[in-house]
Amino acid sequence: MIGLFYFCRMILFIGGLEILVVMLFIVIFFGSKKIPELAKGLGRAMREVKEASNEIKKEIRDSANPLNDDFDVNKS
Repeated sequence: MIGLFYFCRMILFIGGLEILVVMLFIVIFFGSKKIPELAKGLGRAMREVKEASNEIKKEIRDSANPLNDDFDVNKS
């Protein structure tokens, strides 16, 4: 978890020159024809991670609701 924190912090401080160098490296390494396929795969992966995250949040929220009902002080 700590590694994720440092990774996110590092991403926030990337400048324009670093992004340009990374993009140039990607074009040289993968070629311009593969970039749309890579972007499409990356988009799918991000969507799957987001859906899994939302599902986990929903399960946690649903499992916490019975506990909230048990401890509701306003309930008669």
